[in-house]
Amino acid sequence: MQLTNHPTITTNGVLRPTHVEVNLSRITENLQAIQTNVGDSMVMPILKANAYGHGLVEVARHLTSYGVQYLGVAYLEEAILLREAGIEIPILVLGGILGSQVPLFLEHDLTLTASSLEKLQKINDAAEEKGTKAKIHLKIDTGMERIGVHYYSAETLLEASLKYKNLHIEGIFSHFSDSDVRNLESAKLQLERFQEVLRFYEHRSIPAPMRHMANSGAILQFPESYMDIVRPGILLFGVYPSSEVKQSIPVQPALTWKSRVVYFKVVQPNHPVSYGSTWKSDHQVRVVTVPVGYGDGYFRSMSGKAQVIIRGKRYPVVGLVCMDQFMVNIEWETAYNDDEVILVGNSKDESITVEDLSAWAGTIPYEILTNINTRVPRVYKKD
Repeated sequence: MQLTNHPTITTNGVLRPTHVEVNLSRITENLQAIQTNVGDSMVMPILKANAYGHGLVEVARHLTSYGVQYLGVAYLEEAILLREAGIEIPILVLGGILGSQVPLFLEHDLTLTASSLEKLQKINDAAEEKGTKAKIHLKIDTGMERIGVHYYSAETLLEASLKYKNLHIEGIFSHFSDSDVRNLESAKLQLERFQEVLRFYEHRSIPAPMRHMANSGAILQFPESYMDIVRPGILLFGVYPSSEVKQSIPVQPALTWKSRVVYFKVVQPNHPVSYGSTWKSDHQVRVVTVPVGYGDGYFRSMSGKAQVIIRGKRYPVVGLVCMDQFMVNIEWETAYNDDEVILVGNSKDESITVEDLSAWAGTIPYEILTNINTRVPRVYKKD
């Protein structure tokens, strides 16, 4: 197993006790499982929000070395970071854009999302001024009400897109709002609306651009939506998008979150632990301190609910989670300074998942992963 450290994650060669391990081989295996499931559709990994907490640049480099043909991100800044890191394959920026950003898209050879007539005009004008063609994916709003031209007024946008000489309309897409629930009626309606928009090209006997709509939830349980491209996000990293979704593709988590015991103490009966004095024991206990807190993305709302694994056993987090530390009650069992603490991952017969943390925090797995702060080092390994 090869371990690769990011050059900025150590102090005098010593790794911070709290860190994330990312198994790149797991990401490859998940990608292969998704590709097998979707057949001939192109898989476009979505690496927004620091690749769902796994590390944007390192994951992108790994995927491109594996042969991925296209990447998706949310923001222009993420795409530029990838270009500066040497990623040369096409990158689609899925989010909304400002007209003033268009020259940067062209400068870095990035694919734009065009969601209105005004945006089309601005993109064409900038491309004409630069003497080039801009690569465009048209965004159709079929029910998300976020960005994109409404499906019922999309024809005007599509007509206009055919007239501009400095635009290459490479793709057209929409986004599901409810593909990760048991009841897919809303998703089916959105797909029908998108298919009706696509008939614009059929009626004119011209080929449609590359069509895409399927996110992680739809990849798992709505194969009718695959079309030319699928866009896995959280699924690529081995986490299912919700507890309701069909787990029809076997994937494995790529991320393990670890820390270490940095302090051990005996706490007397009725001595409160942490801010607010929210927890105390009625008997003498052993408590250890772990150097991770809400400043790292370990949510304060997990206080009194979360558990960690030390020496192969689960123990509860007690008292309020602090910005940089939390405390763990091990009762009268044994732990030592420098003992490994598993926040997410496996040890012996015990396991703590991202889904566990999201349940304790009262949120969703997406928020747990994307809130692991950048001050938490990432370490990359391959099996």
